[in-house]
Amino acid sequence: MSKTITLLACMLTGTALFAQKDTVTLDEVVVTANKLEQKQSTTGKVITVITKAQIEKSGGKTISQLLNEQAGITINGAFNNAGSVQTVYTRGASPGRTLILMDGIPLNDPSTITTDFDLNFFSVNDMERIEVCKGPQSTLYGSDAIAGVINIITVKKDTNKPFNIKATLSQGNLGTSRNNVQVFGKAGKLTYTTRFARLFTNGFSSAYDSTGIRNYDKDRYDGTVTSGQLFYQASTHLAFKAFLMHSQYKAGIDAGVFNDDRDYNINNKSLITGTGFQYKKGKLAVTGNYQYSELTRNYRNDSAHKTSTWFEDNTYFGKSQFVELYASTRLGKGFTLLTGADYRYSSYNQNYFSVSAFGPYKSQFRDTSLSQTALYASVIFNSPDKKFNVELGGRYNDHSRYGNNSTYTFNPSYSFSDQFRVFGSISSGFKAPSLYQLSLNSKLNAEKSVNYEAGASFQQKQFSTRLVYFNRKISNGIDYNYITFNYFNYVKQVVNGLEWELAAKLGKAGFSANYTLLLSEEVTQNRLTTKDTVTYDYLLRRPKHHINLAANLDLCKGLNVAVTGKYVSSRFDIGGYRRADISLPSYFIVGASADYVLNEQVKFFADAQNITGKKFFDARGFNAIPFLFNAGVTFNW
Repeated sequence: MSKTITLLACMLTGTALFAQKDTVTLDEVVVTANKLEQKQSTTGKVITVITKAQIEKSGGKTISQLLNEQAGITINGAFNNAGSVQTVYTRGASPGRTLILMDGIPLNDPSTITTDFDLNFFSVNDMERIEVCKGPQSTLYGSDAIAGVINIITVKKDTNKPFNIKATLSQGNLGTSRNNVQVFGKAGKLTYTTRFARLFTNGFSSAYDSTGIRNYDKDRYDGTVTSGQLFYQASTHLAFKAFLMHSQYKAGIDAGVFNDDRDYNINNKSLITGTGFQYKKGKLAVTGNYQYSELTRNYRNDSAHKTSTWFEDNTYFGKSQFVELYASTRLGKGFTLLTGADYRYSSYNQNYFSVSAFGPYKSQFRDTSLSQTALYASVIFNSPDKKFNVELGGRYNDHSRYGNNSTYTFNPSYSFSDQFRVFGSISSGFKAPSLYQLSLNSKLNAEKSVNYEAGASFQQKQFSTRLVYFNRKISNGIDYNYITFNYFNYVKQVVNGLEWELAAKLGKAGFSANYTLLLSEEVTQNRLTTKDTVTYDYLLRRPKHHINLAANLDLCKGLNVAVTGKYVSSRFDIGGYRRADISLPSYFIVGASADYVLNEQVKFFADAQNITGKKFFDARGFNAIPFLFNAGVTFNW
């Protein structure tokens, strides 16, 4: 441990004057903060932008691995075998408390226990940029945004040619291939984009063989993403859009912790489609969106390997609809009024069939559904000198199953100069119970939170840094009781934390870093006895300390090389039913990448993860990535 800390200190002090070439600036134009295009300096919300340039330099990574490099975010499963469950923890909050957006529209899976949307359905090549907005965002975005939102933006705007092609071909070890093609252009009033991406890998065993002699098999992954978008500028003031994304993947999984299964596979599919419009004239802007989604998850075990079950088929089907209409009006003297309403509908069913030594067994979870209607409004003030900014907002939700609730946001910021500003917020959030949880306990109420935040940022052309303190209190938490085998409200959680980010650059070299500290207190059911409550001073699978480092250098014209480092401190995982929690050791892994721009049409790239072959674990009983290498070429026509 002491050697690791020493190494980190050397890296920080030895390279602190250098910055990552494409690092995030603190005054990016963002849309997630208030559903309006605005500079970060005009909002007090904590937003991190992952740019298109950064995404293109991460062609060998998944979206989960890319997000896992951001301050305040831990994604369990990001370093496990492809196809593993990707669990998002933002600022120490539990699963299902971070809302995933696609182009500003909420995504979820009503067939899962916590309604998490599966990040495996996205390809890195499908993204133009990503905006991460931390802290409760329930006033604008509703349920699940207790800890923040991740807005995956796929809309492409930087084209004026009628026809363009972009293709990427790459290969890696473990039989891995990553290929994608994009066709896009603009013809008159019509702008279009189509994309296709495929990831295939032979992978490695999902389950960890602790004995080293059981010869666990490799678990393959084969996934594709197809998407398309149309934008039509009907007039100077009115535009329409339509979009579709179809994703599917098949992946080998194992029987569980330390337990292999050679014929257990998942086959998951997702369809997201919709339409919308935007009207802008003078001081008024009106936006309307409709989205429909279907998700199918199939788990099939068709052999008796390691189990007495000869055949097992478990299929979940979820369906969601989302409609929203909101308007922004500039009132004058720096005031803007945002008002909106949205409606959400979700349903799911399940079919299970198995054959074992005990004979056939069949069960069915019939269709169940819920809906929610909400009204929200925010008043945003930007002073004429652009120094003082404040947002005051509220939301009212009417839920078909548990009733109603409300949330609020108060978010001021002040700029002392062009370089230095301070910001803070007091806001609340909520997490609605899922369909599955309500099917077991229809009396569940929404989980609620209150968040306090304060921070400061400093930005110059060659140097930028941001420090944020946050405190979140969750009450009425939803959890599972292993005595009554039911869900109920009682969990309490308090998390205090710090996030620190910096970026600096000097000439052709650069450096960036971020650090996250989590201090928690969680009152929940005792996992050892399951008969009483106990206060834990840690969060499962969420490290107390989390550090990300990156440094790069332009060696010559067109050639850039980068080195990354990631430190994760020890953290606890579940030891098993009625067993003490297990401490997972800390780890430090190193990666490297390079890209060479031959000309405007051709770029070569390569990247390596865990280049030292470090053996580490993000989840007890499951393997993490070995050394991974990927290289390829991108063509633009």
